[in-house]
Amino acid sequence: MLFTNLRIEDAETPCDIRVEDGVFTAIEETLTPREGEEVVDWEGRLALPPIIESHVHLDSALTAGDPRWNESGTLFEGIEVWSERKRTLTVEDVKERVHRAVRQQARFGIQYVRTHVDVTDPDLTALTAMLELREELKDAITLQIVAFPQEGIQSFPDGEALMRRAAGMGVDVIGAIPHFEFTREYSVDSLNFACALAQEFDLLVDVHCDEIDDEASRGLETLATRALEMGLRDRVTASHTTATHSYNNAYFTKLLRLLTMSGINFVSNPLVNTHLQGRADTFPKRRGVTRVEELTAAGINVSFGQDDIVDPWNPLGTGNLRDVVFNGLHVTQMMGKEQIDRSYRFITHNAARTLHLDPESYGFGVGRPARFIVLDAPTWYEALSFNAPVLASYRDGRQLVRTQPSTPEILF
Repeated sequence: MLFTNLRIEDAETPCDIRVEDGVFTAIEETLTPREGEEVVDWEGRLALPPIIESHVHLDSALTAGDPRWNESGTLFEGIEVWSERKRTLTVEDVKERVHRAVRQQARFGIQYVRTHVDVTDPDLTALTAMLELREELKDAITLQIVAFPQEGIQSFPDGEALMRRAAGMGVDVIGAIPHFEFTREYSVDSLNFACALAQEFDLLVDVHCDEIDDEASRGLETLATRALEMGLRDRVTASHTTATHSYNNAYFTKLLRLLTMSGINFVSNPLVNTHLQGRADTFPKRRGVTRVEELTAAGINVSFGQDDIVDPWNPLGTGNLRDVVFNGLHVTQMMGKEQIDRSYRFITHNAARTLHLDPESYGFGVGRPARFIVLDAPTWYEALSFNAPVLASYRDGRQLVRTQPSTPEILF
């Protein structure tokens, strides 16, 4: 199959792509069609690698208002509401909602998803469902599952045992939530346990770290130190880290040296965290988003995630990561033209590093799996500015999504 006139990742000159047996076999400025070869002319539209969702909670997706709404809009009331909802979980319930959410994500070009699954449930119902779905959906979506202790490891009954059970069931990543533990000592113990468990089972680590406005929340320094000293390095991700927004600059400057040495990844969820953070403030109100620009300038890998889709922490959200990037650039004040042009990397290449994907299996290159999307715009700047739809999503040469270009009729 031959795809012509594609602008790959904002390339100035369009080029052609040949796909055979689900693999890129040629990428050149001009390719001559073979006899009988199917040809698709994309007329200079933008082609990107598949979008990657590096932080979402699919087990809670589409539960907003059930059993009640989070009226305060705080992280902690969201946890309370979810604690009530998860008592009624069934495998069928989780799978039905996740199927809907994943198809919604696919509309927006997403082919890889790291989902945090709550394991503070003695029956591990959601985890059982997600492990089944990982297998069922593998031809369309790569699901990477995090064992996430929503109510803590040390502060939840049998928390360590539940995490160990989850690791044995076949999760991909070990999580933690140090800022929700009862004490500073529990916080440190939970991180020590999570990193040791990941090392024992040869798994990745992704911690909900310091998702709070408290400048005294210092789980990040512990996590980075463990990543450095245990040799886990880029196998570790610190998600949220919203407390860095409140750190004094002298402390953050000192911390940045450790973060750079450790090699860990960061995930920012700007859409949700601008909603959840600063709730205890009157005025001025903190934005509560991690220091994306400073981390990026230091050469540290940062990706963006949606976090929540219509659940107790975010009553809105479609799963479209374009919205997350659009919001994130505004709230982090990363609005320079070059910053905007490169921002697609937060949900593609940077996210691929976060998920620890094989660099030879993602992106455009002869011999790599033919996985890519086409947007209805010539550049990322225009796609981002005007919310261009994903016209096609291909996985191993097979089309997963097809959208017809639309031409609005303005009647004035």
